[in-house]
Amino acid sequence: MRKLFGTDGVRGRANSYPMTADIALRLGAAAGQYFRGDGQNRHRVVIGKDTRRSGYMLENALTAGLTSTGMNVLLLGPVPTPAVGFLTRSMRADLGIMISASHNPHHDNGIKFFGPDGFKLSDEAELRIEEILEGEIAPAAPADIGRALRIDDGLGRYVEYAKTTFPVRGQLSGLKVVVDCAHGAAYRAAPEVLWELGAEVIALGVAPNGFNINKGCGSTDTAAAAEAVRREGADLGICLDGDADRIMILDETGAVADGDQIMGLFARLWAESGQLRDSTLVATVMSNLGLERYLEGMGLRLERTPVGDRYVVEAMRRGGWNLGGEQSGHIVMTDYATTGDGLIAGLQFIAAMVSTGQRASELARSFEPVPQMLRNVAYAPGHNPLETPAIQARIAEAEARLKGRGRLLIRRSGTEPLVRVMAECEDDALLREVVEGLAGEMQADSAR
Repeated sequence: MRKLFGTDGVRGRANSYPMTADIALRLGAAAGQYFRGDGQNRHRVVIGKDTRRSGYMLENALTAGLTSTGMNVLLLGPVPTPAVGFLTRSMRADLGIMISASHNPHHDNGIKFFGPDGFKLSDEAELRIEEILEGEIAPAAPADIGRALRIDDGLGRYVEYAKTTFPVRGQLSGLKVVVDCAHGAAYRAAPEVLWELGAEVIALGVAPNGFNINKGCGSTDTAAAAEAVRREGADLGICLDGDADRIMILDETGAVADGDQIMGLFARLWAESGQLRDSTLVATVMSNLGLERYLEGMGLRLERTPVGDRYVVEAMRRGGWNLGGEQSGHIVMTDYATTGDGLIAGLQFIAAMVSTGQRASELARSFEPVPQMLRNVAYAPGHNPLETPAIQARIAEAEARLKGRGRLLIRRSGTEPLVRVMAECEDDALLREVVEGLAGEMQADSAR
């Protein structure tokens, strides 16, 4: 069992275990030893980060650990997570690292690893790095210590690539787009790409100060962007999270289309054009039942996975499928990227508007979702409410009540000390009663 890695790399509060400079240094050294197995001094790692203040500390610590075991480090600076996946493969690096806690507040941070193919590391590779970290890490000989070099054109390479994924250059002329970059990693890339493709761009969340990432903006708080869309008379809004691997789309009225609606649209259009492989969309157990019914009505299939975009990608690679994602806004299109890419997903949505001649509001509501309710319950470290017999009994009772009428999903977050209680049911009263009842029981249990 992995102890350090969660569902999306290593996460935690900055300057607290495991997000300390000491752990980052040792983690870099362990990863360096794992990837420099032949002892040669020719191995490279690219490191990107978002705009959190703690990113400087972790970047320096990782660099020290990696170079101490002979890895040569290429520093990209602030770039989106998908840019790290792209550049790891493009620059023929052995390893890619992204320093980010995605949609979390500034006081959190994380470290994500990508293999030489640009995909996130497997569970087996992460476990092996943990094993190395727990033992004695052999430093490189003085002559074999690695070098560190800052790469100035990494962001530009990604910007140029992102533009190539849009079908026809210059077709955005006359389109007005609000883009909210969450004061995060895409604060330069996203407005540049949209402007260079011809759009009139209203940019929000593009003044990072190290502490305002995801604060009242971005994909987790779309209110400011929705107001801007209405005020400016924009054709649509694109809201990204702190590392730009998630997206929410706003139509011209400011209404939100989540990941399920975006995936539903892409699945239909890709199926009609013959692009959707094996008539299959991959999504997690959190995706709405309405999406599944919508796909079935078109003769398409929904393949469900555990929560986490890495599990979506792993299933896509096993099955040879090319479209997947999460309700939270990860849209994975392996024809274009190795991980969720909010900017490229936004470009594909705009391409659908251009090719069909339809407004965002006509495309952003692919299906009628089944009523869904989610409650997050915090718990104290060292305590798992799901192991309490009384809670287990209440869960079984709730499942029995929903049987044949909906579904219940309860899981621990892989990135925060939270239990997520989610249910779907077309009976609103029963839905609220089940979710709020279970959440209340868990809160009371955690307080004892």
